[in-house]
Amino acid sequence: MIPYGRQDIDEDDIAAVVAVLRSDFLTQGPAVPAFEAALAARVGAGHAVAVNSATSALHVACLALGLGPGGRLWTVPNTFVASANVGLLCGAEVDFVDIEPRGYCMCPDALEAKLAVAEREGRLPDVLIPVHFAGQSADMGRIGALARRHGIRVIEDASHAVGATHAGRPVGACAESDIAVFSFHPVKIVTTAEGGAATTQDAELARRMGLFRSHGITRDAAHMQAPDTGGWWYEQHALGLNYRMTELQAALGSAQLARLDAFLDRRHALARRYDALLADLPVGRPWQDPAGRSALHLYPVQVAHRRAVFDHLRAAGIGVQVHYIPVHLQPFWAARGHARGDFPVSEAYYDRTLSLPLHPRLTEAEQDRVVAVLAEALARAGAAG
Repeated sequence: MIPYGRQDIDEDDIAAVVAVLRSDFLTQGPAVPAFEAALAARVGAGHAVAVNSATSALHVACLALGLGPGGRLWTVPNTFVASANVGLLCGAEVDFVDIEPRGYCMCPDALEAKLAVAEREGRLPDVLIPVHFAGQSADMGRIGALARRHGIRVIEDASHAVGATHAGRPVGACAESDIAVFSFHPVKIVTTAEGGAATTQDAELARRMGLFRSHGITRDAAHMQAPDTGGWWYEQHALGLNYRMTELQAALGSAQLARLDAFLDRRHALARRYDALLADLPVGRPWQDPAGRSALHLYPVQVAHRRAVFDHLRAAGIGVQVHYIPVHLQPFWAARGHARGDFPVSEAYYDRTLSLPLHPRLTEAEQDRVVAVLAEALARAGAAG
């Protein structure tokens, strides 16, 4: 099986994890702060807060921004369910904004129109979560301007986009947002096995996210409400959770970040090669925004007869995948009042999309096989009608 994505682990990664195993700390030691500092420096953020998944990062980001019962969160249908679920976990209402038809990210025109209606009805969202799909940034200039006009907080779901740039700045610098969130799952650009992080330029938001990731507890004397009681003392200031990242994960993450540029260069080389190999096939290739550089987490194509093509490729050992089933069509969300037809661009994209294998370990011979089997699948599906 040629997987659509997979980790790239080398001896330096292994040595970093082994060093932690031989150290005094497996959790709550120096490796997590070191990883946070390296990530913040890489993306140009003042602060980074590492957690055990991107879902956890989204959750603590929402909590830090004060999202709660009576609040409203908007995101896109073309994402993993976590981008929407975190709103409900905070007790807020959740709705969606359709995507634009080229980069498949939140459409600023659709957002502007929906905000105009919400303003008239007195139902503006408190938080927006645009998703940087497949590694490419949403149009944060327009989205950020619209959010500021209406007093809305913004969390960039950059789970696919560590290392990406937009409008001359790294994704994660939060030039047009309050917080950005990254994922370090094994199929992502860099991995900590499971893991995630949130970056921000706001020291207070970083402090609050750190509080929520660890039971709402602080040991910082500057924030204690009681006088000096003793070295054992801690205080709970919020209802938090245990979303901490381990030292092993952080050490792996730091080692992986050192190879981020190499990972990105390899992904871009493979994507350019796909562009050339697919030029004569009836396939819609992904558009790349000239305003930035994608992290190329995915290489999604558009095909006719998607089910037949998918089945043929999987049977031949090609691990294609579909990203994503629109969130509003999931049974859980349909039961909350959503239906097909609500977000037509997301639905039309979903009906034809197929993610081809793309990761640094993919060889050119494997890529040739992917394209050859895809051509065969398209021909057979076309002949069958």
